[in-house]
Amino acid sequence: MPRIALVTCRPGPQVSTDRDLPVLVRALEEAGARASAEVWDDPEVDWAGFDLALIRSTWDYSWRAAEFTAWAERCGKVTRLANPAEVVRWNTDKRYLGDLAAAGVPTVPTRYAAPGESAVLPDGHEYVIKPASGAGARFAARYTPGEHATAVRQLERMHAEGLTAMVQPYVRGVDTAGERALQFFGGRLLHASRKGAVLTPGTPYDERKVAHPGLEPWTPAPAERAVAERALAAVPHAAGLLYARVDLVDGEDGRPQVMELELVEPNLFLFLHPGSVPLVVEAVLAAAG
Repeated sequence: MPRIALVTCRPGPQVSTDRDLPVLVRALEEAGARASAEVWDDPEVDWAGFDLALIRSTWDYSWRAAEFTAWAERCGKVTRLANPAEVVRWNTDKRYLGDLAAAGVPTVPTRYAAPGESAVLPDGHEYVIKPASGAGARFAARYTPGEHATAVRQLERMHAEGLTAMVQPYVRGVDTAGERALQFFGGRLLHASRKGAVLTPGTPYDERKVAHPGLEPWTPAPAERAVAERALAAVPHAAGLLYARVDLVDGEDGRPQVMELELVEPNLFLFLHPGSVPLVVEAVLAAAG
């Protein structure tokens, strides 16, 4: 009987509730595993006592990235960690978009400004500022060229907190075609979803946003699936991936491009795709050996 830890985080005002977690625990137990939800930074957890530690909803990691990646390194040395620590380390810093672009994967154009570096802000189109280590649209905002002073204040605040900023053009296709999330598990496409625009004009960067507005099931087009598969093929240590979510938007040419690649703790949206639960359980059990 395999022992499986579904790794989560402590509840808090900035942390969403993982609706899928109790469903997945129950489904794994019904399939014959000993499954439990465990908090990643709980010092009392003996990770060596599990056959698999499956990262699920560690949704506080983005403001504790160094601490979280150190935990992943330790955990991966005593049990199988999914996804592996080397993948976690690479994916917690969104400068990975540069790696994908260098590999020829269509991605949203991105510039970076670490603390102590100045950022060149666009003066001819809308743009987005967000942290290179972030989740749930935390510290993300949309600006027009006329809001330059407000954008600079956001950059100053982020740099004061030690955060590297990303500057991207606002992808207008999100307003019409939405953002599509293609979820892979166990090496195959599990399901896909679509959501509306998260960043609305005038919303302050430090205001909490609805991370998945208008979420609905989606059938990906062949071009969307092709871009997603190209992105996954470009991931270092891709052979160790158990799960992945590729978030796509349409560029100015109408073709899909990668907005983000979620390899750490992507929401699976099983509440929207209940038929995927048995497939996830099958893949998790196989990974647990």
